[in-house]
This record gives sequence, structure tokens and C-alpha cells, in this order.
Amino acid sequence: MLPDLQFAMPEPGITGLVDILAVAFLIYQLVLIVRGTRAAQILTGIVAVAAVYQVAVLANLEVLRSLLASLIPLVPIALIVLFQSEVRRTLGRMGRRQLFGGYQRPESTDEILLALESMSRDKMGALIVLERDTGLRTFIESGVPLDSRVARDLLLAIFLPPGPMHDGAVIIRKDRIAAAACFLPLSVNPNISSKMGTRHRAAIGITEETDCLALVVSEETGAISMALRGVLERNVTKAQLDRKINEHFGVWKGSFNEVAEAQTDVLQPTPEPITEPAE
Repeated sequence: MLPDLQFAMPEPGITGLVDILAVAFLIYQLVLIVRGTRAAQILTGIVAVAAVYQVAVLANLEVLRSLLASLIPLVPIALIVLFQSEVRRTLGRMGRRQLFGGYQRPESTDEILLALESMSRDKMGALIVLERDTGLRTFIESGVPLDSRVARDLLLAIFLPPGPMHDGAVIIRKDRIAAAACFLPLSVNPNISSKMGTRHRAAIGITEETDCLALVVSEETGAISMALRGVLERNVTKAQLDRKINEHFGVWKGSFNEVAEAQTDVLQPTPEPITEPAE
């Protein structure tokens, strides 16, 4: 028989305070890991099952308690299977993040923004992935290796149809174009519209598995979207893109007035529809 779920109160004093702060930090990190992902719903379900188990113990509901107790040994295995991508991403972040100094703004940001602005104006479909902590070597090897400096003209040439590489994704690693025409996993989230284009599904899919930032240009409307942590944001402006890239890598330059003025600098004038035709 499994013991009831009980927690001991920490002893008063400095040791107890450190204990409480450590637990609070772990809970906060857990929330950051699952925030905005499907894992958040799964974690909510697990907490609900634990609450029902406690109610069954307090109310002496032996049949319900026995049924839930038989499922509890399977929880660790289920957590490993269901949260494997989140665990992998978190361990990668812990192992690769710099101890001092944090991250630096990518020098290629301006070139990327100029390329996106031009592709949006010409309705040139594109998918650009910015690597952060989680390595994208598997996806880089699926494409054409380049290892070249990021330049607006090169990005435009890659995505110019009917070129052989315009349908794939470009992966940028440390201010270098690592590869083009890369294959990315498509999201299988059932909440995504079936009419959404392949590029947008790929952008969501790669950000569900890694901590990268994906930028998409719609071939139908020219609208620019960005995906992060499995969430797609549509119709973003140049200022929003610049700020998101800087925030994604841990820095942000510019005053509040500069940000407010840049909000009017829209990359594309045509609103994007709710559903995206397949591309």
C-alpha cells in the first residue's frame, strides 16, 4: 500500500527559509518549462489526479483509492515519455548557457530583418530558424550545408522560386547560415487548423521540440509570423521582430520611445487570414 501524500513543514529559521526558497525556485522553473506547451495540460491533469487521490484517502473511498494507487507507479514512466522534449530542452539549456554574461544580440539580426521585409513585400515564402541552446544538427544535416555569413541577398537568393532550395528551411547558427533546404518536423497539434500551410506547421513543430525561434513569410499574403515554444504569432511588425529576437537571446537595445515609434513600421500591409492555405 502506498503512503498518503503528506509534506513536512520546514523548521523555522534560516534553514527553513532556504528550503522554502529552493522549492519555490524549482516550481518556478517547472512553470517556465511547461508554459505555453501541451505539457502544461498534461501536468494539470496529473495534479488533478493527485487531488482526487487525496480526497479518496480523506473520505475513505477504498475502491477509488485502490484504483488510483495502482496507477501511481506508472506515473514516473509516463512523465519521462510525455515530457521528453521539455526535459531535453531544459538539460540542453542548463548545459550550454554561459555562467556569466548571458547571451549576445546576433549580429545578423539587421540582415535578417531586411531580408524578411523584402520577402514580405514580394510575397516570397520563407522559413528561417534561429538556433539557441538546443542544437539543431539533426535538421542541419537534412539540408544543404552552407556555413556562410548571413546576408540579405543570400537569403533572397535561397528563397527565390523556382530555386531548388526555396521550399526548405534556413537554419542560422551563431550568425552563420548553417544550412538551407532543411526538413523540419510538422506539428501534430490537433488544435491547429488543417488549412494552415506547411511552413507554418513546420515552424510550430520545430519550436515544440527545441528552444529555437522560427520566422515565417507567407507565400499567399506576404504576412510575417514568428513561432516560439510551439506558439505562432501572426502579422508581426519589424519592431516586434527585432525586439523578440533580442529578447530571445537575452538582450534588448533601444529606448521605450524608439520601440513605440517603430510599432508603426509594419513589414506587410495586407492582413493575414485566420487560416492559411497550404503552401
